Amino acid sequence: MSAAQSETPYPNPEVKGGLVAYLCVDGASKASDFYVKAFDAREVFRYPVDDKGRTMHIHLYVNGSSLMLADGYPEHGHPCEQPQGFNLTLQVKNIDQWWQRAVDAGAEIVLPLQDMFWGARYGQLKDPFGVLWSMNEPK
Repeated sequence: MSAAQSETPYPNPEVKGGLVAYLCVDGASKASDFYVKAFDAREVFRYPVDDKGRTMHIHLYVNGSSLMLADGYPEHGHPCEQPQGFNLTLQVKNIDQWWQRAVDAGAEIVLPLQDMFWGARYGQLKDPFGVLWSMNEPK
């Protein structure tokens, strides 16, 4: 019997945050592992991988919000495309600690961490899956 047919549904972790990003990345399981290491995420749910190593859903908690991930499924009209035109911004305290953990995990520095004109320390990183992340700590 499949999970969809089962009398016991998959767990449904609480969705946190007022706006939840749902990313399609090439290698969702590896991305989840990276986000745990780089951004102190906590994985709260993952559908099993299929015979091609893909998963259709992973739910993470990152810095008090939910982040959802999936692999692309082009055969179902959901291809994985290179991320562009957005970034995910982490509002944090102790930005130097957050920054260093992400860099140590393998995030690429795009804009070095610095004091900005709007009164915050800010920087941008790109993860190995092409997603741009910003970190911001108001002074």
